[in-house]
Amino acid sequence: MKHPVLILSAVLVVLGIAAPSLGMPLSKLTEIVIYVLYGLGVNMLVGYTGLVPFGASVFFGCSTYFVAIFMLRTGGNEVVALGVAVLGSLLLALLLGLLILRRRGLYFSLLTLAASQIAFEVAFKWTALTGGENGLQGVSLSMLTTPLRLYMFTAGVAVAVAWGLWRLAHAPFGRALQALRDNEQRMSCLGYNTAHLKLAAFCLCGAVVGLAGGLLALLLQGAYADNLGWEHAGDALLMTVLGGVHQFLGPLWGAIAFVTLQDRLSLFTANWWLIFAPIIMGFALASPEGIQGLAQRLLGRQSWTLTRNAIPNRPDVIAPYQPRVKQMDLSQPVLTVRNLTNRFGSLYTARNIDLDVMPCQLHSFIGPNGAGKTTFFNLLTGLLQPTEGRISLAGRDITRLKPYQRVRLGLSRSFQIVSVFKNLTAFENVRIAVQRRHKPRFAQLLVDAYRMDQVNARTWTLLAAVGLEQRAAEQCVNLSHGEQRLLEIAISLATDANLLLLDEPLAGLAQADRQVVGALIRRLAEAHAVLLIEHDMDRVLTLSDRITVLHQGALIADGKPADVAANPAVISAYLGAEREAAQEVHAPEPSAPGKPVLEVKALTAGYAGSVVIDKVSFTLREGEALAILGRNGVGKTTTLKSLMGAVEISGGEVLLDGQAITGRKPFEINRRGISLVPEGRRLFPNLTVLENLRLATRPGGATLDEVYALFPKLQILAKSRASSLSGGERQMVAVARALMVPSRVILLDEPFEGLAPAVVKEVMEAVVKLRRKASLIIVEHHAESVLSIVDRAVVLVNGEVAYDGTAQALAADEALQAKLLGVVNPEAA
Repeated sequence: MKHPVLILSAVLVVLGIAAPSLGMPLSKLTEIVIYVLYGLGVNMLVGYTGLVPFGASVFFGCSTYFVAIFMLRTGGNEVVALGVAVLGSLLLALLLGLLILRRRGLYFSLLTLAASQIAFEVAFKWTALTGGENGLQGVSLSMLTTPLRLYMFTAGVAVAVAWGLWRLAHAPFGRALQALRDNEQRMSCLGYNTAHLKLAAFCLCGAVVGLAGGLLALLLQGAYADNLGWEHAGDALLMTVLGGVHQFLGPLWGAIAFVTLQDRLSLFTANWWLIFAPIIMGFALASPEGIQGLAQRLLGRQSWTLTRNAIPNRPDVIAPYQPRVKQMDLSQPVLTVRNLTNRFGSLYTARNIDLDVMPCQLHSFIGPNGAGKTTFFNLLTGLLQPTEGRISLAGRDITRLKPYQRVRLGLSRSFQIVSVFKNLTAFENVRIAVQRRHKPRFAQLLVDAYRMDQVNARTWTLLAAVGLEQRAAEQCVNLSHGEQRLLEIAISLATDANLLLLDEPLAGLAQADRQVVGALIRRLAEAHAVLLIEHDMDRVLTLSDRITVLHQGALIADGKPADVAANPAVISAYLGAEREAAQEVHAPEPSAPGKPVLEVKALTAGYAGSVVIDKVSFTLREGEALAILGRNGVGKTTTLKSLMGAVEISGGEVLLDGQAITGRKPFEINRRGISLVPEGRRLFPNLTVLENLRLATRPGGATLDEVYALFPKLQILAKSRASSLSGGERQMVAVARALMVPSRVILLDEPFEGLAPAVVKEVMEAVVKLRRKASLIIVEHHAESVLSIVDRAVVLVNGEVAYDGTAQALAADEALQAKLLGVVNPEAA
């Protein structure tokens, strides 16, 4: 009975029965149903695809003319006329889509509005065809001759269309649309033609909205231009938002509320919008998920209802992972790059690169931060076009092919910054990638994607390969950073590519997970060509068959790991003395403990009702540096977010200088003296370094001169955009930005992640100097890289504190480290 189509049917039946007692004519109920259908079509774009049409009325209004002109000119019946409306709207959507889907976001929205306004002007002025300002009147009906017949027919059509859309939402096509909504670039890099997906969704929206417009022409027995005007262009979008964009039945509740309020309020005043508009504003502010979202909140359970909230049952036995690749000639390179050059103005990010990647080898592509490694991957995958040079995959020139075309030829990649589908489950993230390899026939268009047994079995296999089978039903946004890393590897494997490009797959993983993923990557190289970017040099040297070193956009070394490690140019640019110096950074001698600055007492928090950290307690004193350690997914980052007020706290309290800050907003906590240097840096990419720092400046914080003294390089980069900085440079800006605020406590979330050893030393030295200005809490997955610069450590296991003591004692107890952190001897790597 929870099926949304059954609920829709029941509501329409109840409305039909209750209409007389409500004093509402059947014509008004029919109008509500028509707008429900209109909203369902619009929500196919907004809720499922992420496209926001301001002018879907172009289909709604034009289809009224299609029906009216057809019936007045030919005398045809209503059913045939509706077929004409649908076909006409479909053709119109195809033509418009080919034009306006070239743009995204606000431009797409405005282009749809412009199209609707053009149609209005044509309808209003072309009197001979459309009747001009008087419209077309006198359409006679041959079948739906009474209000009851028309209502029943319209309700039946709405229920049938809703059933079709619900089935489509769960079919492979509908699932692909939801992934497209979350991450279009990732979909392209899985082999999907995103332009075709958006065009198909746009045409589907046009057909459904056109059907609704055709029904309106039957209700009005005519067609009028005002349905195309900008005054009514946003009606369906407004109804959808009012009911709930991410709710399948949102258009139902929105249409009932919109039409009923409009009808009732207009009886009291001609200026009914002065009353209606504040009601809509109130809903937008109090319940962004609309009427259904408000109801969910009152019932204590909030979730999107665009699809069923379930995944296929886990099989009793999950088949072990086996690569599926084509046979390759081991004597011929799978990837050939010749004279590859890329520059932005006078800045070269790649200069005359020649490279061969052989089948069934683990080929590592390394270099200092800012060397151009990720840019090189973007050139290989088609996200950037080279200035010069040629790229060949298995002997075929792919230099000018689009990303999805390259993937279909056997190339796949992961991303340096995690790129997954945040609002889908872990299972669905991988299944979407697997689905691309199993093209369903046209007859399977409405088949439930979760009944495709081969696809589901392969999905479970890939999740188990990266150790995420227990988290399959978890929404991706609730996974930890490390789990999202593992998930992205599973997504990349799902493409069954001959060449895998892995961009820092170990970043953010605990030592135990690094062993698992490292072994998996080594195993992949037995059947694939693997091109790996990674900063974990010990593991790179251990796992790789071949290493290529990039420095300042040019190759400086290529060969066996031992030869590369001994190369003087590599030692100078990347390894050697700088790496050893990074290990020489130590905290100053401990002084007498100061008074408590931050007290965390039995803190319990999580996401969407789940408990991630449970009764966590610790104390941070003045001038002290504390490390929060633990395996992947134990709640380290969640702890920092809880301290900053970014995660809902369900128990315990947090005291800053003896005053409770539990439950306060992040900006209030920041103003009281806690600053966060977030994982991933999160700078404002289109602003310069100087602008990023000035935005954070407050009286009492560090001056620009003090920041430049700490990070001299930032003064040189002051006028550079943040988007053009390397990972290490971005980390410096993120730390410096936190200093611009007068802080009692600075929280650093994975401050050394993804940085080359030489840059790690620089950032570590800066972190040590920060202790003169504030107390520090550092979250780090590498215990060995942080224990030397902190006073105390807290180790979390399954969201609970398993160790709270001195860093020196933990560093000296290798058995305890192995037990709590999964740390292994270097030889075991």
